[in-house]
Amino acid sequence: MNSPLIPDGVSTALASTLQPNVSIVVPIYNEVESIPRLIDAIATHLGNAALTYEIICVDDGSRDGSDALLKQLAHARNDLKAVILRRNYGQTPAMAAGFGQAIGKVIITLDGDLQNDPSDIPMLLEKLDEGYDLVSGWRKNRQDASLTRVLPSKIANWLIGQVTGVRLHDYGCSLKAYRSELVADMNLYGELHRFLPALAFIEGARIAEVPVKHHSRQFGKSKYGLDRTFRVVMDLLTVSFMRKFLTRPMHVFGLFGLVSLLSGMSIGLYLAILKLGFGEEIGQRPLLILAVVLFLAGLNLFSFGLLAEISMRTYHESQGRPIYRVREVVGKKESVR
Repeated sequence: MNSPLIPDGVSTALASTLQPNVSIVVPIYNEVESIPRLIDAIATHLGNAALTYEIICVDDGSRDGSDALLKQLAHARNDLKAVILRRNYGQTPAMAAGFGQAIGKVIITLDGDLQNDPSDIPMLLEKLDEGYDLVSGWRKNRQDASLTRVLPSKIANWLIGQVTGVRLHDYGCSLKAYRSELVADMNLYGELHRFLPALAFIEGARIAEVPVKHHSRQFGKSKYGLDRTFRVVMDLLTVSFMRKFLTRPMHVFGLFGLVSLLSGMSIGLYLAILKLGFGEEIGQRPLLILAVVLFLAGLNLFSFGLLAEISMRTYHESQGRPIYRVREVVGKKESVR
């Protein structure tokens, strides 16, 4: 029986010569022991599901021989592409490199440490086929459930949900399924890979979450530390700004600028009345300094707002990116404006 992602009447053998159903993107950093098992597991479960696929492993500057092993396996297999980065850039650039190589109709991401289970991939695809654009995994029963990992994760998930408006149980789960056209509209930088559902929401995506299996780490050690907290907070502020003011930055800078200008002018008017009307000395008053600072800050904020507006227009127009996203067009092409 063909997968729902393979058109009716098209055999799996014929489909293998066409665009693959699924592209599996796996960032790799020092996972030499896990790589063979992971690739075999992915191939087994996707093969059993009668899905055409490609596996894209992106080596992010590994120092344990992962890059050499990936190149060896890529020469021996016809379903694996090894992308070797020049140095360690981080998980977000590694995922972006994988997205740039993927040609499947659906893109699946998962970690290379065997903690995500490839057997869950068909379930994500079935959920995606219900009309969603992104399906995110939820590690409902985590196997790395130490207090130092779970508590910060729960706090982060709650905070990200409150700020972005996309409430998921598990933002940190790498096992996700995306429609390829959705990924094509998103540019990644910084540490934004964990905010992909929020970025997809900005693009108007329909998002679902499903519980997935989670395994304890078999080899090596975790690459995450407390140092990522600062980066997460900074990127969260970036995503929050993008969600609210991506195409109208003047609304935030202009608002604060207007408040600052009016406050400075009001204080200045009050001091002018004291000086001119009552002859009081105002030169040594802290209010005078405050009035000047508020007035200048207001002018600066307005200037930032105008520059941001120009930058956003340049960003959209230079890339041909409209400020809207069309989900579908129904009717004759001649009727589309």
